[in-house]
Amino acid sequence: MEATVLSSWVLAEFATPDSLVDATRQMREKGFQGMDTYSPYPLHGGSEALGLPPSRVPFIALCGGLTGLVTALAMQTWMNTIDYPLNIGGRPLLSLPAWVPITFELSVLFAAFGIFFGLLGLSRLPQPYHPVFESDAFRSASTHGYWLSVPQATGQDANAVMDQLKSLGATQVTLVTGENE
Repeated sequence: MEATVLSSWVLAEFATPDSLVDATRQMREKGFQGMDTYSPYPLHGGSEALGLPPSRVPFIALCGGLTGLVTALAMQTWMNTIDYPLNIGGRPLLSLPAWVPITFELSVLFAAFGIFFGLLGLSRLPQPYHPVFESDAFRSASTHGYWLSVPQATGQDANAVMDQLKSLGATQVTLVTGENE
């Protein structure tokens, strides 16, 4: 059976994080889209070099926290006033100061769940397979390597992209293809 090429990427390794960020910025200015950077730790200026929009994580955390707050207040209101009302010491059934600990804890819990699942969704994780993971040299991305992947659009010459990355200071450049039978 003949293999069908789905898409391909040009991978380039850079010696330092600064050279990776500079190369990413220059490649984006040349019109390349859909690039991604890989490094053992977050890069200062990497998101700006890729042209990524502002993070949505703070909004997701706020929505999760507000959901927890509303859930806690609704749950305690229903339990203490409708489901099982107890008059203890003549206190009102709607006693907000007594509900603060549960409301705070549920707000924090829902915000944490929102951040966790939001990051998984935004990062498209788990991603058990991607063709760039097949490159043996790419394994250094988790320890000491600084990599840039440039998706190759149909009709682009891979050698021209590889030459551009070499001129920007890449220490090694490889072409990775994703194939499907």
